[in-house]
Amino acid sequence: MINVVNHLNVSRFLHVYDAAAAQKGIKLSIGFDFHEYVSITRATPTKGATYPIFRPDRSSIASGEGYWVIGTDRNNEVALVEAARLYDLPHSNFAEHLESLKFFYADPSQQAHPQDSCICTALSARRITGKVAYHGDIWVRRDFRGRGMAKIMTGIARGVSFAMWAPDFVCGLAGRWSVDKDVYDTWHCEPGGSILRLVEENIVDDDWLLWATGAELRSFVDRQHRSEFDVFS
Repeated sequence: MINVVNHLNVSRFLHVYDAAAAQKGIKLSIGFDFHEYVSITRATPTKGATYPIFRPDRSSIASGEGYWVIGTDRNNEVALVEAARLYDLPHSNFAEHLESLKFFYADPSQQAHPQDSCICTALSARRITGKVAYHGDIWVRRDFRGRGMAKIMTGIARGVSFAMWAPDFVCGLAGRWSVDKDVYDTWHCEPGGSILRLVEENIVDDDWLLWATGAELRSFVDRQHRSEFDVFS
């Protein structure tokens, strides 16, 4: 099967979500320089620290293998952010990549603390292999929460990742509360995605795995009619 991306369909798809954001007073922008991204997130009040996954000082992201999206309000102040990157795992899988700490650090032997650890018990994670698009670091400013912005950002990330990479899988890690509230319009989810401790980063997590296949992503993005998208509520 030839894996061809219909960029016209992707353009229509992204327009729906961009228009939904604009209707809520948000202007979306995309970038590829992660030094700039870290600079933006560090200067954003109430935004927690960006995980090493998206920090060039900890995890190198080659050109064309990562991007970020920010949304600014009518005062040009940052109201939301999200980042994504591609992992190429032809001989490994997402669970192994997490547990080796290579998911977090370019060189765990040199950069990880001796007591750093990650345990992944989600069975599906061991079937996630090949080109894997990871979406994370999503943050929405308090005054825009509960207004569908997380789902809009998720839609934008799905469209851009499909256009850039046509991945075999797309996945994320998130707390149980977000699963219970269906914050990200999740397709598949299961507990035990990442039981994580990063000592020097002061990070302790117990996240669920959120994922979809490349075929599911393609089917979702290829929808062309605005009525199929519930993003304006």
